[in-house]
This record gives sequence, C-alpha cells and structure tokens, in this order.
Amino acid sequence: MQRSCCAWDLVLHLCFVGYTDYAGAMTDNPNHDPQETQEWLDALDSVVENNGIERAHALIEALIDKARRAGANLPYKATTAYVNTIHANQEARSPGDQELEYRIRSFVRWNAMAMVVRANAQHHGLGGHISTFASSATLYDVGWNHFFKGPDHPDGSDLVYFQGHSSPGVYARAYLEGRLSESELNRFRRETAGPGGLSSYPHPWLMPKFWQFPTVSMGLGPMTAIYQARFMRYLQNRGLIPKNKARVWAYLGDGEMDEPESLGAISLAARENLDNLTFVVNCNLQRLDGPVRGNGKIIQELEGVFRGAGWRVFKVIWGDQWDHLLARDKQGVLVKRMEEAVDGDYQNYAVRDGSFTREHFFGRHPELMRMVANLTDHDIKRLNRGGHDPQKVYAAYHAASQVEGQPTCILAKTVKGYGIGEAGEGKNPTHQIKELGAEALKAFRDRYRIPISDDVIAEAPFFKPPENSREMEYLRERHKAMGGSVPSRRVTAQPLAVPDLAIFDPLLKGSGDREISTTMAFVRALTALARDKGIGKHIVPIVPDEARTFGMEGLFRQLGIYASQGQLYEPVDSDEVMYYREDASGQILEEGINEAGSISSFIAAGTAYANYGVHMVPFYAFYSMFGFQRVGDFIWAAADSRARGFLIAATSGRTTLAGEGLQHLDGHSHILSSTVPTCRSYDPTYGYELAVIIQDGMRRMYQEEQETFYYITVTNESYRMPAMPDGAAEGIIRGMYLLRPAPEKKPLHVQLLGSGAILREVLAAAELLASELNVASDVWSVTSFTELAREAQDLRRQQRLHPSAKVEPSYVERALADRPAGPVIAATDYMKLFAEQIRPAVPRRYVVLGTDGFGRSDTREDLRDFFEVSREHIAYSALYALAADGKLDKAALEAAMKKLKIDPERPNPARI
Repeated sequence: MQRSCCAWDLVLHLCFVGYTDYAGAMTDNPNHDPQETQEWLDALDSVVENNGIERAHALIEALIDKARRAGANLPYKATTAYVNTIHANQEARSPGDQELEYRIRSFVRWNAMAMVVRANAQHHGLGGHISTFASSATLYDVGWNHFFKGPDHPDGSDLVYFQGHSSPGVYARAYLEGRLSESELNRFRRETAGPGGLSSYPHPWLMPKFWQFPTVSMGLGPMTAIYQARFMRYLQNRGLIPKNKARVWAYLGDGEMDEPESLGAISLAARENLDNLTFVVNCNLQRLDGPVRGNGKIIQELEGVFRGAGWRVFKVIWGDQWDHLLARDKQGVLVKRMEEAVDGDYQNYAVRDGSFTREHFFGRHPELMRMVANLTDHDIKRLNRGGHDPQKVYAAYHAASQVEGQPTCILAKTVKGYGIGEAGEGKNPTHQIKELGAEALKAFRDRYRIPISDDVIAEAPFFKPPENSREMEYLRERHKAMGGSVPSRRVTAQPLAVPDLAIFDPLLKGSGDREISTTMAFVRALTALARDKGIGKHIVPIVPDEARTFGMEGLFRQLGIYASQGQLYEPVDSDEVMYYREDASGQILEEGINEAGSISSFIAAGTAYANYGVHMVPFYAFYSMFGFQRVGDFIWAAADSRARGFLIAATSGRTTLAGEGLQHLDGHSHILSSTVPTCRSYDPTYGYELAVIIQDGMRRMYQEEQETFYYITVTNESYRMPAMPDGAAEGIIRGMYLLRPAPEKKPLHVQLLGSGAILREVLAAAELLASELNVASDVWSVTSFTELAREAQDLRRQQRLHPSAKVEPSYVERALADRPAGPVIAATDYMKLFAEQIRPAVPRRYVVLGTDGFGRSDTREDLRDFFEVSREHIAYSALYALAADGKLDKAALEAAMKKLKIDPERPNPARI
C-alpha cells in the first residue's frame, strides 16, 4: 500500500481525536485518494474488531513513531473529540438498581435544597448554596453507592475532598443514613448555640467527627489532594501503613480551576505515578458570576492541560439520550457541530426550550435537522449531559479505578442548578440562589416525585422514607458494602512515646567555645529525634529546596530523600559523605522550590493521626519570609484540619540576613502566626530554649493529643550558646523568664525584654547602661510574646465576666511583680506590634522597639542601627522611659543621646 501524506494525516488524527471522528479530519485535510483512505480505515476496523481498541491504539502509536523517526513533522494535539472518552459500547455497566438509586438521589436533592431554603426562611440572609450540589448530585451519588470506600472497608478507606459549596448535599445524604437528625439539618449555618449546628462548608475544626478536609477556599483542595495521595504512597513505601487500594478523590469546580493552586502541582501527580488519585471536575460551565469560558470550551482546555501533564483523562460530556444520535453520525457532522458550539452556547441550550436548541444547534446543518426530525421539542430538551447520567458516570469512575501508573481526571459536563427549573437552572445568577418560592418548590417536587403535599410545600419540609422502605433498605445495603460513611473522621492513632528532655542534652549544656546558630541547633535536635528508636520513624522532615541553606544536607545520607522510584542515577556527589541520596523508603520530603506543596505535605503529615491511624511528626523548615506570607491560606487550612507538627522558620528576622534585602527579610511572620488560633508561636534565642519548646510541643501534641501546631523562628546568626539556667523550663514554655538579673544595685533600674536575634543586643544594652550610664537592668528572654498575650487576654476575659471573683494576675504581671521598680523596654527583630501584644499586662511604663518597614541589605550591625533595635537605641529608650517617669532630667537624656550617637533627625525607617 502506498503511504500517502493524507493517510498519515488520517492516522495522526485517529490517534489524537478518536477513531470515530475521522470525518472531521477529512474536512480539515482534503482527501485526495478516497480509495486508499478507505483501505486504511478497513484495516483499522479489522484490528478493532478482532484485537480490540488497545491493539489498534498500539499500532497507531507505532506508525506515528515510525513517521517521526523518518523525519515527518507531526504536531501534537492534546485534546480529543468533544465526545465521551468511553464509547457507549465500551462502558462498564453499573451493578446498582438504577430506579432505587434515582429515588434516593432525588430525596437527597430535595433535602439539600430544603436545608438552604428553610435556613433562609427563618433567618433571611443566612446564606447557603443550592446550585452546586444540584449540578453534582449524580457525581456524588455514584461515588457513595459504588466507589467511596468507608473506614471499615477491607481495601482501605478512601479520602474524599468534597467541593465546598456542595456541603448541603453531603449533609442530606448523612441525614438519610441516620448520621444527622432533622434538628441538626434545621441548624444549618447555626453553630454558636452548642453542638448540633452544621458548618457552612467542610470544616474539620467545627465538625471533627464528620469532615476530613476544609476545601471551600478555592484551589486548596486540588493541591492538598495531590500531596495527600503522595503522602499515602510515602507511608506505604516506608512500611508505616499497609499497601491497599485506598484512593483520594477530589471534587472540584471548573471555575475553581482558574486558581493557580488548582493546576500548579498536577505534574507532580503524574511524575509520582499517583494512580491512587482521581480528580472529578464538575464542569457546569459556570463560575460565581457567569460562564467559565463563554467563548471557548473549559472541558477541552482542561483536557489538554491534564493530558499534557501526564494524566489519564475521561470526559463525560453526553448522557445516554445522545447515544442514538451519535451512532447515526456516520460522517461526523454532529461531532463537528458539538465542537463548533462554545460554552456560552451550551449555557443557552440548558436554559432555553427544545425549539431553541433545534433551531440554533441542530439548525446549522440540514443533516442534523433530519437527524432530529422525529424528536419533539420535549425530546430535544431531554438530551442530557453526561454528568447527570449515572451509567456514564459509573463507567468513568470504573475506568479511572482501573488505571495503573497515572493519576486520573474525570471531566463531567453538568448544568448548574440542575433541577431547580426556571428559578435559576443554568442562569448566570444561579450560584447565589438561596430561596425558592412555593411554585418553584412544587416544580422541584414534581420533577423528582417527592411525596410532599401542597398544604406544607411552602415550608420546604425534609423528607425521609420509612425505615422499612425499599429505598432505605437499599441505602443500608450499599452503606454496609462500602464499609461505612464518607466523609467520616476517626481518630484511632495511639499516643507516641515522646522522649524526655534528656534527648537534647548537648543543647541543654550549651556549645562551649563554639559558635552555632539556632538553625544549627534545630538540625541537631531533629537529628537526635530521627535517631530515636521509638519515635524516629515518625519524624517527617519537609524542606522546599533549602536544606543546604539550613545546614540540613547531613540528613540526606542518614535519612534519605523520598523518591517513589528510588534513585535511578549515581549522584554527582556520591563520593562525598553527605551525598544526595534518594530512596523509595526515604524519610525527607524534598519538595523543590515550592512552599505551597511543602505546606500541603505538612498538612497531610500533620493529619495522618486522623486519616491513617498513625501519628506523624512533620518538621517543615522553610525560609522565614516565604512561609506565612506566601501560603497563609494553607496554614489556616492546617489549623482547620486540626493538623499537628512544627513549622520551623529559618533565616528569620529583619536584621539577620545581612545582604539579602527587602524580599528576604521577615519582620512580620509572628504577627501573622498570632492570627491562627491553634498555632503556638515562639522566637527562641538559644539552643536550650529551642529544645525545651520542641520537647514540650511533642508532649502536648503526641502524648496529650492536643490539636495544635507550632511556629518557631530560628536564625543563621552564630554565637556561643550558654547552658540552660536552673528552673528556666517553665518560663521558656510560658513565654518569658529572667535570664540575667542586674548584677548590682544602682540608683536607676529598668527591665529589658528581648527575643530571638535581638536578645543579645538587649544583653549588650544592659552592659552599656551599667558601665556608662549607671543604670541597672534585669534582662528577660521572651520566647513568646504571643503566648504571653493569649494568657493575659484569657485572664482579662475572666475578670470581665466574673467581676466579683478573685482572678490571679497574668504571668507577665507576676513575673515583674518582684523586680525593682522601673520601666520596661522590649526589643525584637519583628514589627513593634509583636511586642505590643502584652502592653495591657505590663503594669509599668512600656516602650517597644521593632523593625517596622521594608527590609534592607547591609551588615547586621548597620541594619539594627537603621531599624533602631541596636544596643544603643535600646539603652537610649531605657533612659527615655526613665525620664518620662520623672527619674532622669532632660539634660541628662540629651547628653546620653549624643553619647550614644542617636540621630533624632533621621527618617523613620517604617516610612522609607
């Protein structure tokens, strides 16, 4: 057979757009030799008939490879025809009772809608969403009935990330299962009156036995789902949980895919061969305000993105009512018309009646008009989308579950607000609908055959069939077969045996004459924990391509870097002691230049106690400036998820990095961390402080099982580390302790508070005050202004609510009470607001110094002088406070200003 260019074009098109769409290819590429073309097609038909689609695909791939090796320039097309990926003849058949499943799905639809309508009828403006679940009800129902493995399933429990706005539907299903009562449904979005209220969206913090993952902040669900699937493999490859068939399902909106986080990590899923991961994108073609891609096709766009990244994609575009039309489309005219119409058109077809679709969709071609000539307008209106066809959805889920070596993405076409009719189905404002009138409720009831009478319809009552009904028996049977309820959050992990403080003995004894940084002290602490026989295997070091910056490269060889395929090459530094060692059972998660992915791994590890029944202890070490600021939304999600672990902000502070400059100098992360209710924040100066904080944190989180996590800042500034003073541990944990009392009495006395990088400047200021200005100073190490402030705020609340009761003073007040009179001066490497938190608890004049403003590049000494947190500025501020208290005259203050070389005309660093 002569191999003409036309034939090769045909083969290429068959490979990329599907065998059944060959006519479209012939339209774009004129057929100069129809007889030869037909011979190729007949040969391909024979292969398909006798050897199957997979063999045909393999031959086409071989032909294309041969052509490319011969020099043919065959462009790649990432999308396939705008039809279902799985041909109707190839669909796996659902084993379920379709009629009973339809009835159950209808009850769930009604109750989900009624929950929102009732809530807003009782309290106008309470909110809630009807349309998202209305469009995705079938997608979830098929999953619940046949695919979502519950916590008691022998193949392992699936983890499902539910689309946030679909929460009413999840509650409605739980109501039928008996997990939620009618009174609880009546308290949707009413949570403050005690247990029993239902959170607006998936919130594990608010409903800790129900929800597993917070997903309503767009983009977080997709990325955290990817890293969750990877962490599942990590635990399995390290032998910490059994290898099983558990799967991660992420339900997403097509509008949500505009978020950079939604698509930002999909290449990792393919690179890691995460065949335990399935994205289900609900393509209802609408986001909050209007169409997602009115002038294009979001399904085609996403298919190209995911296929290009290495995912297996299954499109579920058309329901079974289209099958007979597609079967008659011998010349590909219908498929061509499907590809011509844009999503804005399809939104119109969903809203308008059948006559509109007949005229504007089918009316573009005489052959299409003949194809639907025997269909009524009602029949045309019933031409359904694939995401509402349970058989099509089942076939896609089944196929995705069989894929090996690739993550899978299901793109399901639906109608937003499906079922609510003229009240908003498919219209631009559909997302915001929260109330339905009596007529709309009747139409909804009639459409889904809900047995509710007209006299109560306006109340939108909930409906639950009798317990002995066929529907309820079927529901219980499927519930049992799938291993229980999804979602369901169970905490079964046993507490860990946390080592006592002695494990950090070298840090407690100090560094002697050697200078080390707190970052180096952290690495030593981490190494000691990883080597511990009891807890070592539970430690999860996480780093975003900064291990060498932090001095962590020694862990590469000791612990290994997790790589699902092991190390397929000999590292360039293999002859060195600290070579780059990758291993399938490696312990370190080296995430590359990727803080969002790193914090996603932190969340997966920090919630393993609830999702996998095993405690893991994540230590996520990152460049301080690129921590809270860059991924604050993920950190909030970690808190909502009840994550546990340690966030270690290395190279922290605004004056410690010398030449790095504005974009690298962190002066505000402690302000951000203070906004997270479950985050305990510390800014230690010495190795022993760090050791005490880490050991106490492990005790709280992994023995006492407190649902909190830690934010600890460390620096790369090296100095001698002293031994821990006797009795300092309690103060370190609570937030402050007296590091050095004034060595001798003097006429004037001040209290100096410092933390982190600036504590040593405070110590130097105390010496300066004593030797040159005749002022005595007590020096306090404040390890946590935030924890001190929280304790003081709690006590002030007690005083406010119990005015007649005796409430003890705050820890700050008690600590200062026995010290000599005099003002208090605080200095930190962070914004003034950091130390200002404790002002109400300081019973004296209080002066705060900090590093407000943009960062600069310079030496540490000049930076501290620039931001006015140097020893000279601290000493001068102490004198100023004494003068303000009337204990020092202004002449002496002005003389001291000159002596300390304080320039009063200098611009405010916070404003330049």
